[in-house]
Amino acid sequence: MSKVIIIGGGAAGMMAAIAAAQNGNEVTLLEQNEKLGKKIYITGKGRCNLTNANDMETVRANVITNPKFLFSAFAAFDNQDIVRMVEEEGCPTKVERGMRVFPVSDHSSDVTRALQRRMERLGVEIRLYTCVESLLCEDGVCTGVRLANGKELSADAVVVATGGCSYPSTGSTGDGYRFAEESGHAVTERRPALVPFETKEAWTKELQGLSLRNVQVSIRKDGKTLYTEFGEMLFTHFGVSGPALLSASSVMGKKLPAQLVIDLKPALTEEQLDQRILRDFSQSMNKQLKNVLGALLPSKMVPVMIKVCGLDGDKQINEVTKEERHCLLQNIKNFTVTLTGLRGFNEAIITQGGVSVKDVKAGTMESKKVSGLYFAGEVLDVDALTGGYNLQVAWSTGYLAGSNIW
Repeated sequence: MSKVIIIGGGAAGMMAAIAAAQNGNEVTLLEQNEKLGKKIYITGKGRCNLTNANDMETVRANVITNPKFLFSAFAAFDNQDIVRMVEEEGCPTKVERGMRVFPVSDHSSDVTRALQRRMERLGVEIRLYTCVESLLCEDGVCTGVRLANGKELSADAVVVATGGCSYPSTGSTGDGYRFAEESGHAVTERRPALVPFETKEAWTKELQGLSLRNVQVSIRKDGKTLYTEFGEMLFTHFGVSGPALLSASSVMGKKLPAQLVIDLKPALTEEQLDQRILRDFSQSMNKQLKNVLGALLPSKMVPVMIKVCGLDGDKQINEVTKEERHCLLQNIKNFTVTLTGLRGFNEAIITQGGVSVKDVKAGTMESKKVSGLYFAGEVLDVDALTGGYNLQVAWSTGYLAGSNIW
């Protein structure tokens, strides 16, 4: 039996504690917040998209950074395992659009409580309001931790599951990266991911709060399409956000600026859209252009579209030329916005970058440099798209780390 310390009471930390305790170890989980799973509480808009029900090959395909590193972790603990565990602890689940898995109650707290019940039954000691200052390492072996109050706790194994830099209000302050660097590990560049974009055009602010459903978005740079998605997006006071674009931030982080091209009517070909415009115009020949476009576009977008097309909104429909109609059609099918950058860690769902996987054993999550030291979850240089995939990475890496401690 080993004495195990888990640093961090988030998804990866709780799972590492459960797995280590199942092996008969004496496990202590240290969490600096007032409660466990603080970031879990805000995932999925408070509903907790705890995993994705697709096959694990699809889950792996949605990992952006270092997917091969996760083969052993996903094999050890997959999406069915996490669903089975929380349901055994009294938290039934359901599958929604995109194979996203949520608790039936739509309450994130039920997932955290289920895992806490499992830990308590396994005898895990949970210490809240406990901040770790540093790791204790001697001659290439991790021997424990030093707390912020100066007290030292000894251990045979330590799991760093401190999260990343995203949503720092939840306690993700980047301490794990410091622990890794201080103990001789490489840490790759960190940047916010699954985060909204900032845009160049001043008129974006005029569209603030406008949500577009069932649109096709493409991101292009130097004549190449780098990302495409169908779904929902949102205009904000600084740029664009929404489900169809959040995943794009993980792909595009290093490649900005770029052009966001929105097809506002993806169900219609250009020819079909032209016929639709002609039909609308023929029924309103004596009306002003600005009063007719509301049938085609959200009212908030009408003045912006007229501005982008360089048209006169007061012009009567019977005076609109074929060229002006064609310009309108092209902008409806290719409404273009310039993406200039990403928002910061305060708005990022996850962190891209982290402890280099080259310094971690993929089969156990143990450090290659320091014996008895393990890393799990977002602190690692592994990240995925939205849809429950990042939490699955946390569950799987946490479980693999804990289950390899004896």
